[in-house]
Amino acid sequence: MNKITSKDWTGNKTSIYKTLGASNHTEKVREENDYYATDPKAIDLLCDVEQFNESILEPACGEGHLSKRLIEKGYRVYSYDLIFRGYGMQRDFFNTSAWHGDIITNPPYKFAKDFVEKSLSIIPPGNKVAMFLKLQFLEGKLRKKLFKTYPPKTIYVSSSRLLCAKNADFEGMINGGGSAVAYAWYVWEKGFSGKTTIEWIN
Repeated sequence: MNKITSKDWTGNKTSIYKTLGASNHTEKVREENDYYATDPKAIDLLCDVEQFNESILEPACGEGHLSKRLIEKGYRVYSYDLIFRGYGMQRDFFNTSAWHGDIITNPPYKFAKDFVEKSLSIIPPGNKVAMFLKLQFLEGKLRKKLFKTYPPKTIYVSSSRLLCAKNADFEGMINGGGSAVAYAWYVWEKGFSGKTTIEWIN
């Protein structure tokens, strides 16, 4: 088989991202620190199908979109982020040694696997980790190993598109036509070793 080189490729970044089903990032470079704020509606959908510990850690809180909605629902939420954006505490999640509640976040996608592993390592058995991630997170050999070692208890697929806005610019995203990316809530329960259940929400 002939080796394909970059000279043989006639597409561009738009072509690549459309192939991946991620056209909301097709014409602009990803935010430097992978900051994409989550539509708070995502929390409503999650809390409709899951119950959580009264104490929740949001370790990639950004401007507090998820944390604020969780507080409205009566949870005691501790929020921090590596980069301070006017909400929560500035703190490196990976320096956290233990957490005795549940963890809910939309982590920087390029570090999502690390966030999952770290979260499961610091909570007690029976507690939960919920990560808002692309369906594309199911792909890849390294993530297959993650899922084999730590199977999610439930994956809740959003059947309607939810927004993750670069730098929290939801208005600009809506005016630009919304999102072509499919997301899901991946929910782990520490100690669970059964088969993952897939459900559909909204």
